[in-house]
Amino acid sequence: MSSELRIPQGGALDLVSLGALVIRLDPGHVPFQKAAQCRIHVSGAEYNVAANLADCFGLRTAIASACVDYPIGHLVAERVRAMGVRGIYRWWEHDGVRGPNIATVYSDRGFGVRAPVVFYNRAEEAAAQLGPGDFDWAELFGAGVRWFHSGGLFAALSDQTSELIVEGMRAARAAGAVVSFDLNYREKLWSISGGAARAVQVLDRIVKNVDVLVGNEEDLQKGLGIAGPEVAAKSKLDASAFFGMIDNAVAKHPQIKVVATTLREVHSTNRHSWSAVAWIGGKTFTAPVAELDIFDRVGGGDGFASGFFYGLLAGESPEEAVKLGWAHGALLTTFPGDTTMATLEQVRAFAKGGGARIQR
Repeated sequence: MSSELRIPQGGALDLVSLGALVIRLDPGHVPFQKAAQCRIHVSGAEYNVAANLADCFGLRTAIASACVDYPIGHLVAERVRAMGVRGIYRWWEHDGVRGPNIATVYSDRGFGVRAPVVFYNRAEEAAAQLGPGDFDWAELFGAGVRWFHSGGLFAALSDQTSELIVEGMRAARAAGAVVSFDLNYREKLWSISGGAARAVQVLDRIVKNVDVLVGNEEDLQKGLGIAGPEVAAKSKLDASAFFGMIDNAVAKHPQIKVVATTLREVHSTNRHSWSAVAWIGGKTFTAPVAELDIFDRVGGGDGFASGFFYGLLAGESPEEAVKLGWAHGALLTTFPGDTTMATLEQVRAFAKGGGARIQR
């Protein structure tokens, strides 16, 4: 099978993401049990990629998701538009009491030796009720889509969501679009939908349709059941453990052409060492190591994925694509919320070694 990633040159949309839209309540550095106020961020791992590519990188993107006809749903739809993303929704009516709902993610930022804490309320979530037949893939891909993306958080929500991902991926492949998937293994989500064994079964079926896989060593081991090294790498920044698993991953899924991930050494909540690696067509590429002062770590991985995808979509070299993803993910951790506030100029400058000197 060819190792070359063939990206369509044109189309109505550069990327379509399929996933859940959520609101994240963020009390800042205050833990929830003491919080008096929160900021509202619109998020969703799959959506974040589309939002970053539109807002920072100027690409034409869309999110296929569920939305609910009540004030929270209207807030979400407004924020999606504000990021320059086209919303392709199945709309649900709220019954005024129980739902269906836009899910809520609660996540403080932690500080110093106190780690961030993340928990959920996904009761009666509209996105979990999405399933095959809810979107007109023939119409969407008929207009031209270069790249289709989804992820493991959406796959974990229900039996129907994983089937919808497979349906969308098969339509994307038939139309010639590149298909990517971020494993994003979250034990809390899988533990209420069948556990680790079901995760491997579901994600394995999805990844059979994937060209570009995003996931770290833990994602590959727990999400795909790929055997890893018996002895952990000496450092979280040591890419040898990750690269050592690639052969096993590609042997299991030989159609995969690209595997990429971030590398992060956490010294404290607000101080991280940061790098990124990719395996592209049998060759390996590694970004530099940056020492980051973290404002809000949520969304950094999605920031890497979107910058990396941009580099590939823009025809950059593999080395440059990895650096763009690394640079954008790093910058994203300096902003509040889950989506970007960076400019393309800032990303390119950081990728070339730019620092924090004042810009006049």
